Amino acid sequence: MSSNSPPTQSDAGSLSSGPLEHGHSAVGLSRYVLFGCLAVFGAAIDLWSKSAVFAWRGLPGESDIYWVIDGYFGIETAVNIGAVFGIGAGKGLVFAAISVVALVAILVWLFRFRAAESAWLTFALGCITGGIIGNLYDRLGMWWQPNYPEAWSSGVRDWILWQASEQWKWPNFNIADSLLVTGAIMLFVQSIFFPPAAMLPAPDEKTSQKGNSDED
Repeated sequence: MSSNSPPTQSDAGSLSSGPLEHGHSAVGLSRYVLFGCLAVFGAAIDLWSKSAVFAWRGLPGESDIYWVIDGYFGIETAVNIGAVFGIGAGKGLVFAAISVVALVAILVWLFRFRAAESAWLTFALGCITGGIIGNLYDRLGMWWQPNYPEAWSSGVRDWILWQASEQWKWPNFNIADSLLVTGAIMLFVQSIFFPPAAMLPAPDEKTSQKGNSDED
């Protein structure tokens, strides 16, 4: 066989690098476990932390900021009735519906289109799913009480405060938001630094190439 024979599909897969793995085998059980643990435990930690902090510090405005690092990082309860940065205030049910669609899309991508063959993507989407579930719980008003303001019925509980100075304050956020950002950053890294390999030759082309290589 000539040393100049064109690469086969397996050769192309071995030459590619990065988190996205190649192959068409069934998704292994370990991927289901990894995804499930991240989604379930991520959402559980988020919901527990929100309940614990609100029980400790009270509703927004009832307690002063508890500073962990004075002037920079602290704990302050807040309710976000919009999306990121408060955009879309009062549209909580719309965001809840979008969240449900996103959850379905993630499951289809992972296990129908086998994105879960990549541990990197499984981890990223597991984090995102945990974040979606944590905030969806709040969007559906499952924490809300009749004596709370009506506007909070589809709001999300936030409690983490970070600021660079009095003039540069980041909107309060929660563990679910952190999971969403972590997953989004991982997807960004995947797309920029480890894009999918170029389109491989069609099956008949690969067969023809292999036959020509054997003749050489």
